[in-house]
Amino acid sequence: MITLETDRLRLRSEWRDDDLDALAAMNADPEVMRYILDGAVRDREQSAAALAKFARDWRERGYGLFAIDVRETGALAGWAGLALPAFLPEVMPSVEIGWRLARGSWGKGYATEAATAALRFGFDELGLDRVISIRHPENVRSARVMEKLGLAYEFDAVIPVYHQQVAVHAIARG
Repeated sequence: MITLETDRLRLRSEWRDDDLDALAAMNADPEVMRYILDGAVRDREQSAAALAKFARDWRERGYGLFAIDVRETGALAGWAGLALPAFLPEVMPSVEIGWRLARGSWGKGYATEAATAALRFGFDELGLDRVISIRHPENVRSARVMEKLGLAYEFDAVIPVYHQQVAVHAIARG
C-alpha cells in the first residue's frame, strides 16, 4: 500500500470496503457529478464497481486513484490520482491527473493539496515526463485547481461516446 501525507490529508492507494458509503454518497450528488462525462449520478452498485476498479488499477498498473482522508477526522473526502484517459483516444498514450471531492470538502483547498501530492508521485516515483488533465469547459473549479498545479491549457476536444466538449491541460516534469 502506498500512503502519501500532506499537511491536512492522507492519500492511500488501498481502498477499503468501508469507503463505499462515502463514495456512493459523493457519486449520488448531482452537484458533484455535474461535469463528469455524462453528468449522471451513480448508484451504490456503480460506486461499488468503481471502488473495485480503483483497487484493480493499482494492482495492474502500479498507480491509480488515491482515497483522500482528512487527517484530523479520518473522513473520506474523495479521491485524487492518476488514470488512463482511454475515453479520449486522441490524447493516448497519456496519464491523466484527476480528482473528485464530496461537496462538503469543496472550498478548502483539498483538491489542490491532494492533486499536488499525486502529481509529485507521478513524476518522482513513476518517472512520468508529462501528465494531462481533462475538464468540462464550464468547470471553473477544476480550471483553478489545474492552474494552481501548473497545468497549461493545450486544446479542446470532444469525448466520442458522450459527444461532450472538454478542455485538455498538461504539465511536463519540471
